[in-house]
Amino acid sequence: MTNLPGEDLHLPEGRRAGKPFVRLLHYWRAMWGIIWRELWRFVTQRERFISALVRPLVWLFVFAAGFRAALGLAITPPYETYILYEVYITPGLIGMIQLFNGMQSSLSMVYDREMGSMRILMVCPLPRWFLLISKLLAGTGVSILQAYVFLAIAWFYDIQAPWQGYVWIMPALLLSGLMLGALGLLLSSFIKQLENFAGVMNFVIFPMFFMSTALYPLWKIKESSALLYNLAQYNPFSQAVELIRFALYGQFNQQAFIYTFAAFVIFMTAAIIGYNPSKGMMMRKGGA
Repeated sequence: MTNLPGEDLHLPEGRRAGKPFVRLLHYWRAMWGIIWRELWRFVTQRERFISALVRPLVWLFVFAAGFRAALGLAITPPYETYILYEVYITPGLIGMIQLFNGMQSSLSMVYDREMGSMRILMVCPLPRWFLLISKLLAGTGVSILQAYVFLAIAWFYDIQAPWQGYVWIMPALLLSGLMLGALGLLLSSFIKQLENFAGVMNFVIFPMFFMSTALYPLWKIKESSALLYNLAQYNPFSQAVELIRFALYGQFNQQAFIYTFAAFVIFMTAAIIGYNPSKGMMMRKGGA
């Protein structure tokens, strides 16, 4: 049996039994340190919190109000009656918050890489996949906080879901946040400079948002364009939005759950490979 570095075979059995606990303690302290750093950065950067809310609120108060008369929706699941456009667009705007938060985490990873702080993190003795998951959990926690604040503001705007929905939506926000955050981690392994982030905004974020069910239901998209309908149907962001939409009204969308979970596994696996020093971003940077 191969022993970990520094493990002494001559230690008494009782002291050796405590080694797994010490390792678990190290893992927990590292994860909490990463999560606390991200939360502290979020608290101190108030403009980041405000900008994350201003964007969806502008869509809710301006865009949705302007199209209320033209885009009211008939009875479609999970809704049980005729709804206004503001009601329909709210889950899509929650998805927007998580999408942009995932990209913000991607930007912070690129910034940390340029400043050198990420190199210090990556050379620590803990596995890279664990460090990336810790970073992902921290970003997802921030996005869930932002989503609940947005829901509170929408509630005062008379967009109110059943009270159970505010509980059921938590697992949906967690999974969708993990999936979109993993996508951000994957992109950060390819972005080498902060200046390239604008290109990511134009070619990744906006197409994912506009070619989805965040703004229009699939049946309305199908009436105008079959190609756009197919793109929106297989867009992972669409499935994340539908998972949030159904959960907000106390329903479980199995197809959206499976699709979102599969996308998370694929994105996270690719991100871990991308940060592998022998295969991904670290090798390319060293070669350069």
